[in-house]
Amino acid sequence: MSDYFVHESAYVDPGAKVGPGTKIWHFSHVMGGAEIGANCSLGQNVFVADRVKIGNHVKIQNNVSVYEGVVLEDYVFCGPSCVFTNVRTPRSAFPRNRPEDYVPTVVKHGASIGANATVVCGVTIGEWAFVAAGAVVTKDVPPYALVAGVPARIIGWACECGVPLRFEGGGDQEATCAECGRVYRLKGEGMELVRESS
Repeated sequence: MSDYFVHESAYVDPGAKVGPGTKIWHFSHVMGGAEIGANCSLGQNVFVADRVKIGNHVKIQNNVSVYEGVVLEDYVFCGPSCVFTNVRTPRSAFPRNRPEDYVPTVVKHGASIGANATVVCGVTIGEWAFVAAGAVVTKDVPPYALVAGVPARIIGWACECGVPLRFEGGGDQEATCAECGRVYRLKGEGMELVRESS
């Protein structure tokens, strides 16, 4: 008896590693070389390819395909129908199907990807970053950045709890999250956590 749940309509191929407490729902398919951590949730019609690495407490909503070359670290959220790519120059007539053809994509700890967003291969989405619904990510996203649009651009910053932050004034601006009380400071072209919630 396994210590994770697989719906009767889903397939987990032999050789896949799935952590305890993970739930794999209707019509999903996990290939044999995939690694999925503990306490994850894979919604309906999720595909996880060979050699994909998924951390702990990851939530993947319906209709998401996680292709070879993609790494999802702990506590990543993938919204419904978000898209990952893994080849820069796909051609039907010239298949790119060797492991070295796949361009790595990394989604760091705690980051969220909104519904119908597209993540072009070769980028890193930083810790606790927030990709808005429908965005097309074509370059790296800094930690805590809130990005939106086509192509995705930084439009603000988000707290670890997901609430957008408001910075006012000049110089070393600080902002306190209205929801959880964490304090952040703008630094160069990025943002850093100054103080945890009290």
